[in-house]
Amino acid sequence: MEKKPFVTKEQIEEITKTYPTPFHIYDEKGFVDNAKKVYEAFSWNKGFREYFAVKAEPNPFIIKKLKEVGCGVDCSSYTELMIADKLGFRDDEIMYSSNETPEGEFKYCSSLGGIINLDDITMIDYVEKECGIPETISCRFNPGGIFKLSNGIMDNPGDSKYGMTYEQIIEAFKILKDKGAKKFGIHAFLASNTVTNEYYPNLARVIFNLAVDIKKQTGIAISFVNLSGGVGIPYEPGKEPNDIFKIGQGVKEVYEEILVPEGMDDVSIYTEMGRFMMGPYGALVTKAVHEKHIYKEYIGVDACAANLMRPAMYGSYHHITVLGKENEKADHVYDIVGSLCENNDKFAIDRKLPKIDMGDYIYIHDTGAHGFSMGYNYNGRLRSAELLLKEDGSVELIRRAETPADYFATFDFCDIMK
Repeated sequence: MEKKPFVTKEQIEEITKTYPTPFHIYDEKGFVDNAKKVYEAFSWNKGFREYFAVKAEPNPFIIKKLKEVGCGVDCSSYTELMIADKLGFRDDEIMYSSNETPEGEFKYCSSLGGIINLDDITMIDYVEKECGIPETISCRFNPGGIFKLSNGIMDNPGDSKYGMTYEQIIEAFKILKDKGAKKFGIHAFLASNTVTNEYYPNLARVIFNLAVDIKKQTGIAISFVNLSGGVGIPYEPGKEPNDIFKIGQGVKEVYEEILVPEGMDDVSIYTEMGRFMMGPYGALVTKAVHEKHIYKEYIGVDACAANLMRPAMYGSYHHITVLGKENEKADHVYDIVGSLCENNDKFAIDRKLPKIDMGDYIYIHDTGAHGFSMGYNYNGRLRSAELLLKEDGSVELIRRAETPADYFATFDFCDIMK
């Protein structure tokens, strides 16, 4: 599938009169319509809810829009719970999945009525001491081994730090039941960024079978199954994206095969698809500011890995469009680089692109999830603004760019930087 920017060069030229590059910009219509499709794909399940993974894009303006569509929030830290709190999420609109949980976070989640998803059996005593055993609780499952689909190995759950073993989760539910819990859920995450319609149905089969075993061994009727994230996007052009309707239908077929015959046709399905929900609907827009001709051809831009870490951290591919030159021949080979004192500060390596001139706008695709949110301040570089392209074509500032005052704010206890 061809990748096309959701903004034009002319739009960016107008936007930069107010908001200089670099910035992340998000397509409101794109992600709202996508959220509606997710709900339509799982409409067969009466209790379905998408818990948007706040970690993917922790901007309250965007999360508020998703709340209007019906999404809950998947939180994993105190500050993410604060966002949920400020936006009015309560009770089963909040799913709290953490690991090695710091003191106070379970208590905060409990005060909001959110669902606590326990990562380990040893956390039962921890949560009980902190806020008591809630009536509704979830446990995270890790089946171990290698997770495979027809197109190869997806991931290695056996090397993952998350979740409980089969024996542990059975025992955990027995303990929680004895301690007064009344409503139970299962959560599992087996692979990241899968681009195959098989993943969710296969994951569902694993968890549904576990739900049946739990009922037979403990008498506990599972109320909800959280398929977590893992439904990804194709970062490279020419690859077919996931079909959320085929995925929803695939989960339905497994549900009817495994749960319905066991009288478990009231189990709610939950998802946490941060990347699928937002990934394609964000872009990092930066400007070519320097060119260097040594052993390779380099184009330096005014963004860096502080604005988008994935290529530096994982070697991840993000497609690049030179705005205004979409139809020109890609007959130059460049490394597109930022200004950090790290040689991995590269958005593209040996990438075929049209000739880039200084001042050209570089549009880096698919930064809507795990883009801005993974930013950092190495070299004292500052994180960019975030903009929302509204459905009516206007642009709204939804996070201002950092300033040196923000960078030095943690010295506010003294006058060393005044």
